Amino acid sequence: MSYRLKLYASEEISSQDRLAAEQRFRRALDDALGDANLVAPIYRAYRQIVAIYGEAPSPDTLTDAQQQVFDHWQAAELAAVTAAFGPHRYLEEAYFEIQD
Repeated sequence: MSYRLKLYASEEISSQDRLAAEQRFRRALDDALGDANLVAPIYRAYRQIVAIYGEAPSPDTLTDAQQQVFDHWQAAELAAVTAAFGPHRYLEEAYFEIQD
């Protein structure tokens, strides 16, 4: 695996539940991006875009390649969060940290 993943939750969860959520998130993220080895470089590119243009950049400010990376990452992250927490993902006060 080319990246580290950690779940932070506002409430106490068991180690088993934390590990299961992390595995569901990782599996969905890897699948959505095509391969585990693509997660870190795509995430780095996404973070660079966000650092320059903000969390909601206007599409006309991004190049086609930047827009593709931005959209691809957001879709993959949404799929991973949904896989980890289910359809009520917004009720959770938890987040994942990805480190490459």
